[in-house]
Amino acid sequence: MKIATYNVNGISARLPVLLRWLEESAPDVACLQELKAPQERFPLEAIEALGYKAIWHGQKSWNGVAILSKYEIEEVTRGLPGDEEDLQSRYLEAMINGVLICCLYLPNGNPAPGPKFDYKLGWFARLISQAKTLYDKEVPVVITGDYNVMPTELDVYKPERWVDDALFRPETRAAFHELLAQGWTDAIRKLYPDQVIYTFWDYFRNAYGRDAGLRIDHFLLNGRLAPRLINGGVDKHVRGWEKTSDHAPVWIEISKD
Repeated sequence: MKIATYNVNGISARLPVLLRWLEESAPDVACLQELKAPQERFPLEAIEALGYKAIWHGQKSWNGVAILSKYEIEEVTRGLPGDEEDLQSRYLEAMINGVLICCLYLPNGNPAPGPKFDYKLGWFARLISQAKTLYDKEVPVVITGDYNVMPTELDVYKPERWVDDALFRPETRAAFHELLAQGWTDAIRKLYPDQVIYTFWDYFRNAYGRDAGLRIDHFLLNGRLAPRLINGGVDKHVRGWEKTSDHAPVWIEISKD
């Protein structure tokens, strides 16, 4: 089964790019982030025309996550537990083909320090709590999406320029490593332990052309799924398409039981 994650940076504006990538890459499951569209503006017909079912949690102008699947989708959780007052659309869970798929869009947190960074760390703490519950489930689990964190210096072009950024501050990286300490496997880093791999390139200063990127889109696998990991990568060329997202799709392949 091929599972992908892709921050589309506005599903209405990027729909031709999304559909082109879905046809070319043909993932069985695709987790999308940053839809930037209200619930009623999700392009379901176009998605279904390519053979996908979908669930989504939209939000006007901001955020928004979706899970597309060639298999049946059983929605499990909508919204990250732990704060009933948090109305931002950033989290979905669904059972698909025997795997619990968790799609997230973790807050950016800039400027840091400040209220947005506090929200990021609070959201991260809730994720750590939820992940602990998920890890021990008797089913394979993957938590994937845009984590807005570069875990190590290998994951960021010129790390010295990012020391004060919310995506690279010590508190953010510590939270990610606290998550890993529960036992989760960082799938892309497992496959490519020493390789420079990026999933995001800013629109400014020819970042893509210079390969001045960041690795912020991740797959975390629990102990029941990690042994089934057989392949993975980044569809970097998609970042070079016209009117594309500033992220590239990332994917893994897992074997059958």
